Amino acid sequence: MRHRVAHRKLGRVTEHRIALLRNQATALLRHEHLTTTVPKAKELRPFVERIITIAKRGVAHGAAAASKDDHVSNGKLLTARRLVMQDLQDREVVTKLFDTLAPRFAARPGGYTRLLRIGHRKGDSAELAQVELVGSEYDPSAKPEGEAAEGEKPKSKGVGGRLRAAAERLRGKKEDPDAAAKKATKPAKGVARKATTPRKAGGS
Repeated sequence: MRHRVAHRKLGRVTEHRIALLRNQATALLRHEHLTTTVPKAKELRPFVERIITIAKRGVAHGAAAASKDDHVSNGKLLTARRLVMQDLQDREVVTKLFDTLAPRFAARPGGYTRLLRIGHRKGDSAELAQVELVGSEYDPSAKPEGEAAEGEKPKSKGVGGRLRAAAERLRGKKEDPDAAAKKATKPAKGVARKATTPRKAGGS
């Protein structure tokens, strides 16, 4: 019976599983998107959302402390940072979480991440998913900042367009036409064989 069994073990011992989730949470908060297998993505979502909620509460108390000059609320902000730093070891990511991400989700009561299924991995056929923060809308085909032409607005793709682009990246790039021409010039297997005289039976 599976009564009261809440989480997936992911084929790892407890310490390894917690380390995996902490590393993935750090990467997700740094880049705002992450590609992983579906079971890992489903375990990562509540882990990251709990961290964001703690940061949100800390930021809300910090704002209240700034307006009232309240030392107790200021202490709650510090406590929130310490709680988050138990799971996120990277100070840059923690700073980004408190300065950028927590204020972005201030009016949102939960559901800070989105899980998009993007197909199967080539090697072991594992089902893959892209986890992203709501509001980041990661576009894999977009050029990095600075490369876009001046005055040109980046086109915003919907979820479907981003899914298709991610699936194309998984399958690999389209075949080069020169490579296809080289393949065509090679003789087919077993067609152009040299004619040889048959060997005598019995040997000498």
